Amino acid sequence: MAMRIVGHERRKLRIRRKISGTAERPRMTVFRSAKHIYAQVVDDVGGTTVAHASTLSRNIRGEVVEVTKLDAAKKVGTAIAKVLLGQGIDKIVFDRNGYLYHGRVRALADAAREAGLKF
Repeated sequence: MAMRIVGHERRKLRIRRKISGTAERPRMTVFRSAKHIYAQVVDDVGGTTVAHASTLSRNIRGEVVEVTKLDAAKKVGTAIAKVLLGQGIDKIVFDRNGYLYHGRVRALADAAREAGLKF
């Protein structure tokens, strides 16, 4: 019996059919939980994770204790951009992972753009 995929998972699969990351232009995907936000940059061709950052990362964790979730998302976006620029990657493909491009997801993307990433 086949499982029925609905809601968030369906949107996620619809987006993933259209975008893919390469070594030159990897895919940055976002995961949003109730308390934290995570960003991961993936080379889909090679099947490797290029970089990652979240509100639980050691260099960000202390900065986001007393701030709002929106400000924490901005810090994660800036941090992931710094890591990627340090590796010589300035162009990415953004994967909102089925979430609306609004709120924390948008804040993370805008902060990454302001830090120098192009997408």
